[in-house]
Amino acid sequence: MSQDSEQPWNRQRLRSNNERLLLARLRAEGPASRAQLARETGLSKPTVSSALAALEEAGLVREAGRQAPPERGRVAVLYEPDPTAGYVLGLDIGRAWLRVAAADLDGTVVARAEVRNRGRSAAAMADLTVTAARRVIADAGVDPALVAHTVVGVPGVYDPERRRVRYADNLPGWGRAGLLDRMREELGTPLGTSLSVHNDANLAALGEYTFGAGRGSRLFVYVLVGTGLGMGVVADGRLFTGAHGAAGEIGFLPLLPQLGGAERQGLEGAVAAEAVVRAARELGMSGTRSEPLTAKAVFDAARDGVAPALEAVRQEAERLAHVVAAVAAVLDPDLVVLGGGVGHSADLLLRTVELTLQRIGPLRPKVAASALGEDAVLLGAVATGLEAARERVFTRTREGGA
Repeated sequence: MSQDSEQPWNRQRLRSNNERLLLARLRAEGPASRAQLARETGLSKPTVSSALAALEEAGLVREAGRQAPPERGRVAVLYEPDPTAGYVLGLDIGRAWLRVAAADLDGTVVARAEVRNRGRSAAAMADLTVTAARRVIADAGVDPALVAHTVVGVPGVYDPERRRVRYADNLPGWGRAGLLDRMREELGTPLGTSLSVHNDANLAALGEYTFGAGRGSRLFVYVLVGTGLGMGVVADGRLFTGAHGAAGEIGFLPLLPQLGGAERQGLEGAVAAEAVVRAARELGMSGTRSEPLTAKAVFDAARDGVAPALEAVRQEAERLAHVVAAVAAVLDPDLVVLGGGVGHSADLLLRTVELTLQRIGPLRPKVAASALGEDAVLLGAVATGLEAARERVFTRTREGGA
């Protein structure tokens, strides 16, 4: 191949690299003028001007105001990435609730919805999720073709080779092959929305690290305690998932005899929401046909000072302390955050967790309540999808990709 035939490709690659460099600088440091971008990136002023003009024409950057010079001279135009160039969808699929959010490329949520999960089968649940997602996109007033990436959070571990979810005991049928492919197809657009699937506890950990209590932590653990039990680990800002994506599946740990519960269910059976209800029933609490006893009802009763509920909550806190102690012995985190349906009542749990940790061992990481509550998984999905969405938007607008 001659040198002349290589030059157009090289020029295109160089332009693309320059544009990526400018976008990365604007996202990391905020609005800047052409002169400022030239100084900070080392690119020439004509190169910066040409790249910004191309990015602006493609809808990837926009004017962000004007800056008066310190001395007499021309007023400088400031540029910033245009967050409306594309959107990301976050989906949190749980046994009780489906949560959906649409966010722009800055990560700002522009529309969201919460739908009670009444699907009796995996297929019905998938249909309900797709319907909710389409409604959120419509509510946001967003062209569906601008949705560049969708992130789905589910309990269990996603198997990318077989494209199905494993270990999702709380979502019967989600291990069926083809279910997620069907969702991907129905949520797709003419420009080809991509879709990725992640464990819900991992997404919650990333959400808490990015937006909540885990910010700035070097080694941070998020323990999701709800219908099930899961854990996400973030080390130096990166999620640790293990060799097969199953890191953090602490619900499968063998049950310690002193924790009680059903041995065949593992640690999850002793610590998750049903364990709270079981303990409360053994202490004399009961529900009604119209209002069955739930973990939330037990915690509400504990706040009202009901003795059996207080004791059930105390037992749950002690069991959680053993979980934290086991995690601390293996990972030595500087912070453990409690989240999920049970974790939302951390105000009733933390004191007993801390006292129990002091009693059972020398490793006592800081334990805190989730700052994001029920939004942790959803915001983690948004945070996870931003990089893929930004790349997809850039590729299809500047490099002709789909």
